[in-house]
Amino acid sequence: MIGNEGRRKVRSESVALDVMHVLIGVTVVVLAVISFIDPEDNLIFFPVIFFLAAILNLVTGNYRMGHNKRSRRQKLSALLQMLFGILLMALAIISAASIWWR
Repeated sequence: MIGNEGRRKVRSESVALDVMHVLIGVTVVVLAVISFIDPEDNLIFFPVIFFLAAILNLVTGNYRMGHNKRSRRQKLSALLQMLFGILLMALAIISAASIWWR
């Protein structure tokens, strides 16, 4: 029975990650459609989109890094995904600064 608790934990983490992907994905798509329909009035959505994408990549990379202890290729993939998340976070900060201080 002890082995099942570990499986439940992994399964619940996986479900939580899937739910987060769906929620953030839908939010990003809706914000992108709204911001591209009228970009001048909805400039504030661009940093939010980049920030949400960064959070999604960082969390997914962290999840993959923790669950792939043996495969170097999967660890490298997780590391690259986290690097991409950091780049998206920097892009969110730069775009927010350029929008708010013009």
